[in-house]
Amino acid sequence: MNPFEPLIRQDALSSWRAFLPKVAAYASARNHVKPGHENVSRLGACIRFRTLLEDEIIEDTLNQHTFQVAEKWLQEICWRRYWRGWLEMRPEVWSNWRRQVRASRQTLSAETLARAEAVSAGRSGVACMDKIARELIETGYLHNHARMWWASFWIHVEQLPWELGADFFFRHLLDADPASNTLSWRWVAGLQTPGKTYLVRLSNIEKYAPSYLRGNETGSERLEDGVVSALFPQEIANVERSPLIDYPTSLAQTTGRRGLWLHTDDLSPEIGPLTDLAPVSIAAYLSEPVYKNIYELSPQRIASLRTVTQDGLDRAAAHFACPATVLEAEDPVLGLGSWAKEAGLAEVVAFAPLIGPVHDILSRLKLRLGEIDVRLTLIRRPSDVTAFSFATAGFFPFWQKMSRHLNPPH
Repeated sequence: MNPFEPLIRQDALSSWRAFLPKVAAYASARNHVKPGHENVSRLGACIRFRTLLEDEIIEDTLNQHTFQVAEKWLQEICWRRYWRGWLEMRPEVWSNWRRQVRASRQTLSAETLARAEAVSAGRSGVACMDKIARELIETGYLHNHARMWWASFWIHVEQLPWELGADFFFRHLLDADPASNTLSWRWVAGLQTPGKTYLVRLSNIEKYAPSYLRGNETGSERLEDGVVSALFPQEIANVERSPLIDYPTSLAQTTGRRGLWLHTDDLSPEIGPLTDLAPVSIAAYLSEPVYKNIYELSPQRIASLRTVTQDGLDRAAAHFACPATVLEAEDPVLGLGSWAKEAGLAEVVAFAPLIGPVHDILSRLKLRLGEIDVRLTLIRRPSDVTAFSFATAGFFPFWQKMSRHLNPPH
């Protein structure tokens, strides 16, 4: 098991069962950054890839704790769904961020790029921030409070482009989620909720993470009260909302050979609307060229993708009792197309990819499958449809609706 975050379902279930009794103390304990991080769940990676489902966690939580006792924990579980729903209705935020990451590397001065490289390597000269950077590189994990401090340091103290900081996290965090990562960085910068920024304070670190300061406080004076917000053009913050795509939540009865495309946005097809699919073949792709050349993911991050993908395939193969294939594809679209053709499929079924890397191949994949006369059917979990529909504005309006859904008035 990964010492910081479980990846495969068996380990995730064990970690969750061990943490469930601690939910009652979560609200008071969660902000403290302690060695080993045993006061928080460390379930981010398995939830991100859905080797463990939010629905399972919510059900278990409410079976053991009252809603009032567990509300802060349930909020944290629902934040990722909120971010995902918000981004589903504003997909250009993802594409604009990726475009700006590429542009920044071409247009920023050599001095700025060198400073960005030094800060992300843990050589900023502010010892506590450098500990956080090195912890991320070494483990692929950071406590949420540490993520916020470091992002604020990057943006508001170092005055570096938020897009490159978000990219550093995306390349290293094992639970890196296109929505949560991108939008959290926008929030720290003051773009997600215009006019509201998150400013790192030394007093906050002293209170909640003294271990980051112990033994070396070099540069800490840069974090004392007086840090001011970086300013961004407000047109960057203003994003038009599009309607949610109306994906079906169950499978229609059809004839012909079906295959299951398994991808890293949801790796538990044996639970939920696809459980009775009866595919003749299952495939998932792994693409080193995409991981290394397009996203420049760390070796540890790539290894984690391999681990969770293989775990999902193994469980799917056992549940559906059919062959499951890992496509080592330079081009995932060509790999999936070849699989569908060789398996003689009439239809490929998958969970609808979320806005992010998997979704980015969708238009090309539809075109390729159409060329070989194979239908692509995308399904969304009913609970996602409900949660995403609440994510039209800020988190707290979302939570008002979500809490009534989870804890309806009697």
